[in-house]
Amino acid sequence: MAVRKRHRARRLAMQALYQAQISGHDTQELLRQFPERPEYAGADIQYFEMLLHEVESSKDELDQLIAEFGDIPVAQIDPVEHAVLWLALAELQRHPEVPRRVVINEAIELTKAFGAEGGHRYINGLLDRAAGQLRAPGT
Repeated sequence: MAVRKRHRARRLAMQALYQAQISGHDTQELLRQFPERPEYAGADIQYFEMLLHEVESSKDELDQLIAEFGDIPVAQIDPVEHAVLWLALAELQRHPEVPRRVVINEAIELTKAFGAEGGHRYINGLLDRAAGQLRAPGT
């Protein structure tokens, strides 16, 4: 059950970060809006809020990681994939309790569900390279 709640939290966080890119809403506005969504009740709300705050406070640093490990200029990355990368890189950096394979698999699934066709391959490659640098082997 906790796994499903975390998955829903990541899904909501990705949608919120996508919305922020498109609409310009800040984190406080997103935190005000998202409880109105039906899927909100089934999510790990604390994790959702924590992820939003972590990404918001480190977007520049996360974009530097995207530029370092990717081969597409950050400005050209699709907003869905950008949101997924922010989330996954924040988890790789700040949540060692979440295994790297879980972070990468969740990112791939979110990209398959919401991103451009084939975008999950780019996400997988970038995160695999990043995980090799951001995490100790086996974590």
